Amino acid sequence: MAAKPYSSTADVLESARQRGEAPFLVILDGVEDPQNLGAIIRTAEAAGAHGVFVPERRAAGLTSVVAKTSAGALEHMLVARVVNLSRLIEDLKEAGLWIYAVEPSAPQEFTAIDMTGPIAFVFGGEAGGIRQGVAQKCDGLFRIPMKGKVESLNVSAAVAVTLFEGVRQRSPERQAR
Repeated sequence: MAAKPYSSTADVLESARQRGEAPFLVILDGVEDPQNLGAIIRTAEAAGAHGVFVPERRAAGLTSVVAKTSAGALEHMLVARVVNLSRLIEDLKEAGLWIYAVEPSAPQEFTAIDMTGPIAFVFGGEAGGIRQGVAQKCDGLFRIPMKGKVESLNVSAAVAVTLFEGVRQRSPERQAR
């Protein structure tokens, strides 16, 4: 039983339109840990994202653990469940969004991406990362630079780093420059 009803892709895009903002979205490819999903929803809400997309299969759903971990953010964040992430990406592209996958081996750093327009970020699951077919549908790949010995961040940490770069780029002060 879902802790909250799922939204549709149209609901998420309409939310951005109603707020008069370019869509700012999160797509999760295989995030299975409900605590990670809850933390991602909390971060997405705090960053002003318009929605989070999860696949129907091989992914955490909106459980009570997700709701608790989100610390109330689930009540304010639209979460859409989709059958096919590749098809979602195609639909979002048709709606005018740029889609970027976060991939540790990508040559380009995340700060080089223009996050001021309509954009969605794809993050991979804990075990396998982003599936190749999903990554190929994206407009580009970027990475978060790692200075230590580990090769990547936990998915919820990667979402936080990326979305708050988007917050920085979308700030009214920066837009006025």
